[in-house]
Amino acid sequence: MTRTRTTVALATGATGALLCLGAAPALADNHTATVSVLHGVPDTPVDVYANGERLIDDFEPGTLAGPLEVPGGTYDLALYPADAADDSGDPLLSASGVSVPAGANATVAAHLDAEGNPALTPFVNDTSAVEAGQARVTVRHVAAAPAVDVLAGDQVVVDNLSNPNEATLTVPAGTISASVVPDGGTDPVIGPADLELAEGATTIVYAWGSQDAGYELAVQSISGSHSAPSGVPGGSAGLAAEEDGMPAPLVALSIAGLAAAGVAAGRMATARR
Repeated sequence: MTRTRTTVALATGATGALLCLGAAPALADNHTATVSVLHGVPDTPVDVYANGERLIDDFEPGTLAGPLEVPGGTYDLALYPADAADDSGDPLLSASGVSVPAGANATVAAHLDAEGNPALTPFVNDTSAVEAGQARVTVRHVAAAPAVDVLAGDQVVVDNLSNPNEATLTVPAGTISASVVPDGGTDPVIGPADLELAEGATTIVYAWGSQDAGYELAVQSISGSHSAPSGVPGGSAGLAAEEDGMPAPLVALSIAGLAAAGVAAGRMATARR
C-alpha cells in the first residue's frame, strides 16, 4: 500500500533561537544567508543545536523549519533525541564547520541515505527569475530507497533519480498529479498527489522516509521569482518541458566530521528493472 502525506510546516520561534547563538543580528542581504531545515528521518523527533545552543525543540519528522535569516559564517550543527538534557550524550547526526556563505538560499535536509543510514545534505535553492506564466519544480530524493522515477500523470518526467540528488523542471503554472515509482517501474510508492505550482514560485518536493516507516512527501515553496509581467493565468500543467536536473550541494558548504548513530531503516523491496 502506498502512502501520501504532503506536509508543509513551520517550526515556531526558530529565528529567535538562532539569533541567540551569539552571532551578530542580521544585517543587509549581502551579509546574511537564508536557511531552512527539513527533518526527514522517520520516527525520530529531535532537538537541533547550532554552535552549542538549542535551535529547534521537538523537531518532528516531515516538518520544515524556516526560512531563517542568518549571518553568513560557520556553524556546528547537531541533532539529538528530543528532550535530551543540554545536548548530552552522542548526537544522532552532527556536522562541524558548516560554512554558510552570505547571500545563499539553502535547505539542509536531515534524512536517510539509500542504505538507511542518517545523513545531512545541503541543497542550494534556485531563486532565479521564472518566466511569466511558468513555475519551477524541484524534486529531491532523500528517502531510504534505490533510484526512482517521477511521473506527472502517466508520463515519466524525471528518470533514475538517486539519493541524495535532485532534478529541476520549468513548467506552466497550475496543478499537476505527481507520483514516485521505482526506477523503471509503474506501481507508485508515493502518490499520486496533486501539487499546486504557483506562477513565479519554486516548489521543492522531497521524497523521504523508508520502507518500514512509509514513504512520504514534504513540500517547500519559495516565492518571489516572478519575471515581469507576473500573474499570467496558468492551467492544469503537465511536466512536459523537462530540463536536465543536476545535484546541487551547497557551494563552499564543507561538512567535516559527519557522525551518525543507529537509526534503523529498511530498503525499498520493490524490484528494479
